[in-house]
Amino acid sequence: MISINTFCKNQKEASALINIVIDQYWEKTINEEEMITRIKTIALNNESLILKDHSFTTTVKQVCGKRRLEIVSKIINL
Repeated sequence: MISINTFCKNQKEASALINIVIDQYWEKTINEEEMITRIKTIALNNESLILKDHSFTTTVKQVCGKRRLEIVSKIINL
């Protein structure tokens, strides 16, 4: 398990971090509870980079893709 920063400097970095966490879950290197905790922390610490008007920003949509964002939406109750 790798250590990750939860505060990002831009939208691309936040998106990449979301991808890493979900990929770790899909690869079974972290469990579901850990994934949920990490995604919530990332979303909370980087809300202005990830969301605009209660929707994902265009950059986040492009980098993360539809399936990952479906998971994130369920976790953060969007």
